[in-house]
This record gives sequence, structure tokens and C-alpha cells, in this order.
Amino acid sequence: MKLIATTVFTLAAAAFTPTAMSADLKAGQATWERLNCASCHGAEGNKAIAESYPILAGQHADYLKHALTAYQRGARGLPATANVRNNAIMSSFAMQMSKQDIQNVSAWLATQPSPLAVRK
Repeated sequence: MKLIATTVFTLAAAAFTPTAMSADLKAGQATWERLNCASCHGAEGNKAIAESYPILAGQHADYLKHALTAYQRGARGLPATANVRNNAIMSSFAMQMSKQDIQNVSAWLATQPSPLAVRK
């Protein structure tokens, strides 16, 4: 019985492990540079050129993936109920990215030094 439970747990864990799209940090940096994201968000995403532009360095990778995907949905003209973000500039950049590009650049940004912090 213990063997069956262990086997079931192991198979379930393997099914939910995201191995198909693991992040490549060097590819993420290359995507950042290719799309010239630094022109608005700073060299490593840690110093935006305007106060209204977000600091991306140090953000959670999942949050960044969600945001970029929402910009893609907005560019496709999906309704607000589809959880979209509408910004002409960001949507045009997001549309140039594949799912793997989004995975990579989000992971790379999450590893960058950041002024973002949780204060106690």
C-alpha cells in the first residue's frame, strides 16, 4: 500500500512539474536586448526612464509572464473579460515574443538586482 501511495505521488508531482518550458537566462537577456527594452526600463530593468514605467528587475517571474501575456491578449483585441492589458507600446513588443521568449525574459528579469524590497 505504501508503495502504491509513493508511486501515485511521484507520478502526480511529475505531471505538474513545468519541464517543457524551462527558462534560459541567457536567452532571456538576449530577448531583452533584441527588443531594446532598456530604452524604457533601464539596462537591467531596474531604473525606468519615467516614473510611470515600472521597475521590472526583481519582480516575480510569474507576474511578468502574466503581464506580457495580458499585453498579447490586449493586442489581439480580446474583451476585458479575457484579462487583457491595453498599451500600444507594450502590446507591440509583447506580440513579437513567443511563449518561450516570455518565459526566458521573465526569469532573467527576476534574477536582476533591484531596488524593490519588502520592508519590515
